[in-house]
Amino acid sequence: MKNKVVVIGSLNYDMIMDIPKMPEIGENMLASAVSFAAGGKGANQAVQAAKLGMETYMAGCVGKDNMGDFLVDTMRGYGVNVDHVRRTDGITGMAAVNSLEDGGVFATIVKGANFEMTKEDVDGMEDLMESAGIVILQMEIPQGINRYAIDKAKAHGCKVLMNAAPAAPFSEDDIKKCDIFVVNEVEAGFYAGKAIDTMEKAEKEAKEMSDRLGNTIIITMGKEGAVVCSQGRTEKIPSLKVKAVETTGAGDSFIGAVSYGLMNDMDIFDACTFATRCSAVTVCRPGAQRAMPTLQDLK
Repeated sequence: MKNKVVVIGSLNYDMIMDIPKMPEIGENMLASAVSFAAGGKGANQAVQAAKLGMETYMAGCVGKDNMGDFLVDTMRGYGVNVDHVRRTDGITGMAAVNSLEDGGVFATIVKGANFEMTKEDVDGMEDLMESAGIVILQMEIPQGINRYAIDKAKAHGCKVLMNAAPAAPFSEDDIKKCDIFVVNEVEAGFYAGKAIDTMEKAEKEAKEMSDRLGNTIIITMGKEGAVVCSQGRTEKIPSLKVKAVETTGAGDSFIGAVSYGLMNDMDIFDACTFATRCSAVTVCRPGAQRAMPTLQDLK
């Protein structure tokens, strides 16, 4: 039975600074608070799937440092299997996250050990792929490894969900191999070569991409919601109106929850509706992984 979730991707140590606004060039700004948290898109997405009760496995790389210890221990504490997280001689990936008063975030990422992933790391997941229903990927690891992972996953009959974040060059032939391709408005603009700044533009672009590439396209639009196009059907999925405390991890919560929905016999539209509920809870709490809901939280 293909009931496992496999995540291949990044683990980052997050330093989150609370600031009133983004500083101008040359301006020094005092942060009102700072906190440290486990992050990285891959790790976050795996944690959300695990917190919803999915049997979840993570493959990635961290350094042999205290930050790597913290990330691995935190994921294990949330129920993610971390047997395939490899320790390297490089520094653990890091993120400096600026959290604004309106809930917006801006982050600078240090690649670190995430970019030491090899094809052998993917090969180590092959036995798991035999019993995995979905393989989740992002773009905080080398793109050559993502391409290799897509081919391996498809060879084992797995559904591939690619979260193209942060946006990086990726050919349409590669995108076509992904069953589900998820981007936010900024990333959608990168691939479309034009601004995608309204729900109407997102709806049009999602339909054009899905028709052209033959897969499911999801464009998330922050507090406006998301647009989903699959097999000729396009729907706007409105977000739940909540008072955001911090949006760190909202997109990753969405991805992890979509995987839960698909693995529990929801169609992609119902899975995305469920995922908006999860991300709505996540943004109401500080942090990423610790803010993500369990099924009990949603009830």
